[in-house]
Amino acid sequence: MHVLILGGTTEARRLAELLADDPLPSLRVTNSLAGRVAAPRTPPGEVRVGGFGGADGLAAWLRGNEVDLLIDATHPFAGTISFHAARAATTTHVPLLALRRPGWLPVEGDLWHEAGSLAEAAGLLPALGRRVFLTTGRMGLAAFAHLHEPWFLVRSVDAPGAPHPPRMEVLLDRGPFTLDGERELLRRHRIDVVVTKDSGGAATAPKLTAAREAGVPVVVVRRPPAPDGVTVVAEPRQAAQRVREAYARCARPDAG
Repeated sequence: MHVLILGGTTEARRLAELLADDPLPSLRVTNSLAGRVAAPRTPPGEVRVGGFGGADGLAAWLRGNEVDLLIDATHPFAGTISFHAARAATTTHVPLLALRRPGWLPVEGDLWHEAGSLAEAAGLLPALGRRVFLTTGRMGLAAFAHLHEPWFLVRSVDAPGAPHPPRMEVLLDRGPFTLDGERELLRRHRIDVVVTKDSGGAATAPKLTAAREAGVPVVVVRRPPAPDGVTVVAEPRQAAQRVREAYARCARPDAG
């Protein structure tokens, strides 16, 4: 049985680790990484890096490599690949499972301002603050490049390129982050507004708690739409169990 994991996330890596920790005979796991991070954390199993060439390219790869199960464990904001995965799975009749971390929900004391896009988030900033902690990743800085008044602290795994805001300091770091660390970061840089995508998960959530404690408003960019009709699980262990169930069916092709 051959499983293709579209990964690059903490959840995808954890799923690969779970499958490697208790290996099944003749189970082949291929992890696909987009290649946008210079030094990704490599999961166990086979690894391929780079795109497929759209839904048709992915479908051709599924056929050519005899994939039995496709798992979309990409980032919630990597929306295009999720639609490509759904289309390729339909075309090839390969079962598709989405491993998608739940989004964040505001709690009492949060000062959240929702935005539908990075451009909308940029439009909210002048009324909210002048010292911005921007945690939306290096790929979307162009949406904020026209803002000359605010000062930005930009945190990303790799150094961003142009275009970007003219008043900017870059902090190269990779989660998970601690609550104490996020509290100190907001204090040291005198942050008065935070911008984040609704990535969900625990690795980067402490910034939300730190902002709530400090009374700092947070601009939260909503997730893009996901394909309809796809089975979704929230935890790597749930996905690993689905893999084992599919493996059992492959081992007993006459079952069901």
